[in-house]
Amino acid sequence: MRALHRLFAIAVSLLLLAAAGWSTAAAAETVVLKPDRPASWRPSKVFAFLRPGHNYGERSIDIETTPSGATIDLFYVRANFQKRYEQAESPARVILPSRADAGPRDAVTIRAFAEGYRQKEVSVRVASKQDKVLIELDPLPNSLVAVSHTYFAGRASLAFLTKEPLAVRIQNRGQDFSVILAETARGPELGDSLDGIRSPLIDAVESLQLGEDLLVQVKTPPGRSDIQLRARQSREELRDLYVYAVDMIPADGGVELVKRARQTLAGITAADVGGCAAAFDASLRRSLDPAALSRALAPKGAFTDPYLRAAMKRLGEVSPRRRIAMIDGSTFNPANSIELAAAMSQPAEARGYLALLRTFVNEFERGGHFDETLRSLLAPEIGATRFNEILAHAETAEGSCAGATE
Repeated sequence: MRALHRLFAIAVSLLLLAAAGWSTAAAAETVVLKPDRPASWRPSKVFAFLRPGHNYGERSIDIETTPSGATIDLFYVRANFQKRYEQAESPARVILPSRADAGPRDAVTIRAFAEGYRQKEVSVRVASKQDKVLIELDPLPNSLVAVSHTYFAGRASLAFLTKEPLAVRIQNRGQDFSVILAETARGPELGDSLDGIRSPLIDAVESLQLGEDLLVQVKTPPGRSDIQLRARQSREELRDLYVYAVDMIPADGGVELVKRARQTLAGITAADVGGCAAAFDASLRRSLDPAALSRALAPKGAFTDPYLRAAMKRLGEVSPRRRIAMIDGSTFNPANSIELAAAMSQPAEARGYLALLRTFVNEFERGGHFDETLRSLLAPEIGATRFNEILAHAETAEGSCAGATE
């Protein structure tokens, strides 16, 4: 009885294995890669009948890639000339002419590529016995882990952060431009940081993997062909990342906008950083990642550094006792350059600083691109949707404070 059960179990296992094989074969795409004409006659064909199953039977190659789903280009080559081309997705079964109809040097060249992986190419002789090909693709050597966008006072910057040094080409096509990151793939950390990037100098940013290169297309508003591009490279030691930044600068340097920004900053008062504005400030700080907030606000050689320093100085001027108060209880005198530099080394800890920047941006932008400009200053590496949620939560906290004091 036990022997009967064992035989039954073995039979079921064989059926399951066969079914699995059939389902895999059914899932594979079938591609016919036969030239229009057979190879020219040759003396060796006289003896082809000695092995009819080998020479006249169906000839096919099963192709798989790791990872699966890679795009494969198939080239049928005869006497160094391409006779047929097809494209498929792995896994695939390629139907070839019989060995008797193929020439001794006929070959199938298989080129496989997948997003985020190096391209790989192999070649198989049609006359050979090989009927299976497994292509293991290697990941690209570099990965784009973050993109940050900063805009203020008529200038903008796009920074690309990667794990390895970048080889970059910029194609400027008048109104729009493209940044090509060689041998670089989108990293899983990138998330939706490209989504929703908008400013008076940028209409949209899109990315596209072109083989081993990552193409980032930047669309600028109509009529802004006066924008000049300047590139700079740096290293972010703390996260061990390489930074390639493209600065967008108006031809006139934005002189009038700089003057207006200074006037706007001078109009900020104590009411913009205290009272219920402090509730907004505290809520926003709690919701943002402390390390990311510090990176965004700390001096880094960007065009925003002078504005952020001037904003910190103004914070001290409108705060109680004309001192910059930190979360840990320490205070700094904004009139002292050394103490101001100390405050700027930990800007995310300054009470009222985020509320002041909110007012600064709102008054300067006058309603246009306010959310995106504030995001570019405080959280340039997170998506617009997430930042808007955080901003709305902070505004709710401020509204609740105002309602409680009435």
